[in-house]
Amino acid sequence: MTPAAVVLVEGASDAAVLETLARRRGTPPGDVAIVVLHGYTNLGTALAALAPAAPDRVAVLCDAGAAAYCRRVAGAAVPVRVCDADLEDELLRALGTARVHAVLDACGELAALHALARQPGRRGRGADENLRRFLSARSGRKVRYGALFAAELDLRALPDPLRRVLDDVGL
Repeated sequence: MTPAAVVLVEGASDAAVLETLARRRGTPPGDVAIVVLHGYTNLGTALAALAPAAPDRVAVLCDAGAAAYCRRVAGAAVPVRVCDADLEDELLRALGTARVHAVLDACGELAALHALARQPGRRGRGADENLRRFLSARSGRKVRYGALFAAELDLRALPDPLRRVLDDVGL
């Protein structure tokens, strides 16, 4: 069965965020496929694979650094929604440091973040920079926290790229 809509994303953490938001918005599973590209250079291949039985709605969510490439490959017919830096940046900004720390604390990892920030090479770096390093330092952490952070977002005030890509495909 071909889904009615498809969102193409770079990695598993992006998919986890969109899946969480789709569930929270009441989208039935199977109505929208979230396809992980495993790198933006696979976008053309993924779009070509969709072409024979193209769903009604297709959209791309990407990081700022890949925007020009994604727009060129996707063409005018496929909307490309661009995160300011990347999806983690959008989530961290939307939630704010206190709420992000509350999620980490609930998972028992706030002390690990503080330990990372105290390391000699990390001292003097901003809280957001240390948090981004913390999220990418262990396999699976970006996926886990992407879903947890998405669960904390106010659905009425989603970051613009998330709101727009969800609206593009009816999530």
